[in-house]
Amino acid sequence: MLRKLALLSHPNQIDTLLSWLEKHQTLLTGFDLVTNLSSGDRLGRQTLLQIVSDTQLGIIKQILNQEINGVFFFIDPQALWLDYPNLHTILQACQEHNIPLAFNQASADLMLRGLHQSRFAYLIFNPVAGNSNPHQDLTLIRSFLEPQILLNVIYTQADLDPSAQAKAAITEIQAQNQENSLIIASGGDGTVSAVASALIGTDIPLGIIPRGTANAFAAALDIPTNLRGACDNIIAGNTHVIDAALCNDIPMILLAGLGFEAEMVNKASRELKNRFGSLAYVLAGVQQLTEQQPFTVTIEIDEQVQELEITAITIANVAPATSVLAQGFGQVIPDDGLLEVTIATSQTFLQGLNTFASLFASALVGKPSNREDLIYMRTKSLTITTNSPKNLVIDGEIIETSSVSFRCLPQALTIIAPLSSTLVEF
Repeated sequence: MLRKLALLSHPNQIDTLLSWLEKHQTLLTGFDLVTNLSSGDRLGRQTLLQIVSDTQLGIIKQILNQEINGVFFFIDPQALWLDYPNLHTILQACQEHNIPLAFNQASADLMLRGLHQSRFAYLIFNPVAGNSNPHQDLTLIRSFLEPQILLNVIYTQADLDPSAQAKAAITEIQAQNQENSLIIASGGDGTVSAVASALIGTDIPLGIIPRGTANAFAAALDIPTNLRGACDNIIAGNTHVIDAALCNDIPMILLAGLGFEAEMVNKASRELKNRFGSLAYVLAGVQQLTEQQPFTVTIEIDEQVQELEITAITIANVAPATSVLAQGFGQVIPDDGLLEVTIATSQTFLQGLNTFASLFASALVGKPSNREDLIYMRTKSLTITTNSPKNLVIDGEIIETSSVSFRCLPQALTIIAPLSSTLVEF
């Protein structure tokens, strides 16, 4: 975990710095320390702290790269610019990146106490999510969260699953026994789902900063979808434990769908989402509504088997009102230990349109639909078999299968979310 402090001093203030280090070495033990002083090794030996020496320019580069959480600079007021020609650059870098800076023992004491009491977070940041400027987004996120929460930023990579990055962060948190640490996912639903899947079964909280197209998971849990609101929610730190699920042993936190849902997502291309945002799903849905054909499925629930001809089946763990095909009951409860299953058996375009409208109305009022071509139930598990391979969407990702099993994992994921009537605070 990145917790790095820079220790700087004018030559005639080295003894003052050493005295301060000796006084606070217990609090400083949990931080990485770097100094430009040639006496860095001596400082470490005298205080039993691990202190790494670097050049002035090397430390400035780390500040500019936001690798430093705080700068302690013990100055000589009579020689501010002497022996330290890069002082102005350091001041400018700290100002630009909102990095705490202390100039004397009193301010250093206060800053260290604040940093020591700060929470630490791994921020898994998807730079290609949404349409905003990722550099501006990250700068704003840092300004909102730090120093209350110290961030170690991990950028997602095209050739690396974010769940693997989250698992590496979890391993470090557990190995170093980092209390009050959390993991934050910033991106679209794909990034959030991948990070959340790694956290299932742990008690490490998940913070969410939505920056995607739909941001369905955040919307379902009343997490603000603007940067400031999302960061304020994380700082507030209200934690809740919700359900997760397995879909053919693939972790699922949102929903899965066969038929209409899968084909709609499949048609909403990245180009379409970049151009129209969340409206891309509406456009794709209208197109799919005209093309959707019924297909046969066999559904097994609690050892009871039934064959149906359907146009869509959605299995939801968490879903906002905008996930219309999950709204058979009018709402999806995220912490009841059950999956909500909604099945549409519409046979014609007009029936499909009316079914869609009925589900939308159900979501608005929070009450079940009463259409005869809709079947809905809550269950802990189920298995679905199709008469031929079909596209299946799981938390926004498309796979092809002819058999899929679902199992709810009650109380499996700790999230940071606002207080809500549908969530119980822990």
